[in-house]
Amino acid sequence: MSDHQKSHFSLFTFHFSLLYYIMYAWMFCHALFPLRILYIFSDILYFFAYYIVRYRRKIVRMNLTNAFPDKPEKEIIRIEKDFYQYLCDYWFETMKLLHISDQEMLKRMKFKNIELINDMMKDGNSGLFYLGHYGNWEWVTSITLSVDQDIVAGQIYRPLRNKSFDDLFLTIRKRFGSVGIAKEDTLRAIVKMRKEGQKMLIGFMSDQTPSARNIHYWSTFMNQEAPIFTGVERIAKQTGFYVFYADIVRIKRGYYEAECKLISADPKSEEDNAITERYIREMEKTISRNPAYWLWTHKRWKFKKEMFQ
Repeated sequence: MSDHQKSHFSLFTFHFSLLYYIMYAWMFCHALFPLRILYIFSDILYFFAYYIVRYRRKIVRMNLTNAFPDKPEKEIIRIEKDFYQYLCDYWFETMKLLHISDQEMLKRMKFKNIELINDMMKDGNSGLFYLGHYGNWEWVTSITLSVDQDIVAGQIYRPLRNKSFDDLFLTIRKRFGSVGIAKEDTLRAIVKMRKEGQKMLIGFMSDQTPSARNIHYWSTFMNQEAPIFTGVERIAKQTGFYVFYADIVRIKRGYYEAECKLISADPKSEEDNAITERYIREMEKTISRNPAYWLWTHKRWKFKKEMFQ
């Protein structure tokens, strides 16, 4: 690398670092406010996001209408408004992670049936934890406060294109001591921790659309044909790790409960796609119970099976 290239690279890195610290400082200042104040900010943001900017409203309306074909338009619009209100809450709740005590987090994010995980993993085996973009999935990283201390908790994430934003969200997600693992490093990280004799509980967000080159299985999801991630099942079958699911309920504003459910205790003996199907059906039940708290802004059903035939 020439001196000119080194200089350009250093300046590029400096700009990203500066942007990171500016965003961190801005978010940390907001995090100093109690949640009751942040929810006032959220109400203001909701008005602009829904009524003025109309952020992805066509996509959300289409997704809700297709997912719930039997619901009348009036109910679809009510869910839509509740969703946007919640999306704004999610943003400020996530900021709050930069300044919240362990004690307050334990009160606000409870893990029901956590003893299932702790007891099963006493045999030295590890676990894979199915999650979805439901409730405040960022708060689930506080599971480190509830699992046994000899369990390393981590989450698989897809790096953001903007490095500053990616670094910032990684900082937030590691707030309670969990390990962030980039998607492309998943197997490498699991093999490394296994060789080191560590018990791990790795969370996977598996409810969004796989990339076209990673589509290996089709099923129905929320009344629509959809490609489904199968990576968790493949890893479980290779490693024999237990497979769990987090069934999240929003109790009220700022309070959640995640019930830990067993998906498979013996993945290697399962038929192909059985684990994946069990997860999708659990995810559907979670969403259908209160649809407003799932992430409807993405084009989840953009791929059609006939496109790949």
